[in-house]
Amino acid sequence: MCDVRNDHDRWFKELITTFFEEFIHAFFHDVYEHLDFTHVTFLQQEVFTDIIKGNKGTVDLLVETKLKGEDALIVVHIESQSSYEKDFNDRMFVYFSRLYEKYRRPIVPIAVFSYDKIKEEKDHLNISFPFKNVLTFNYYTLQLKRKNWREFINKPNEAALALLGKMAMMITKKRKSNLSFYGFL
Repeated sequence: MCDVRNDHDRWFKELITTFFEEFIHAFFHDVYEHLDFTHVTFLQQEVFTDIIKGNKGTVDLLVETKLKGEDALIVVHIESQSSYEKDFNDRMFVYFSRLYEKYRRPIVPIAVFSYDKIKEEKDHLNISFPFKNVLTFNYYTLQLKRKNWREFINKPNEAALALLGKMAMMITKKRKSNLSFYGFL
């Protein structure tokens, strides 16, 4: 029997590993402008154990690179999520903190949501009290179902084209009428 989650993770990792620069360019253009793609190394996956919950988590993708014009190394962490998880922002922070503890380098955290339903996803984790904001952790998000495939269909970007099937199919009233007339809706 096929494990859909592992299969999804494997394909996602292969896609991003093959088209890392194109992926960043298509969906995170502000990050793309600053990364040095002549220095890209894919790091070994990290496995973290949550002693309290008894869960084992594996970071999906880690990339070591540099910022343009700088010698210092940074890490790009990309986490793919194929199903909704209530406290996903908590997991992103735990991964971030453990990665920072190990590498002691700046980390660009990115979460990619590829499930079929549109959900409100957080892009941060706050820990605060009425008297002090202790922590604000922010990360990039890409919810593929919120992207309109028409924006990417004519762009020569292999990563975006490979992910078209996970993007939303925005249907205009006229197109919906035509689809309904022909029995597709």
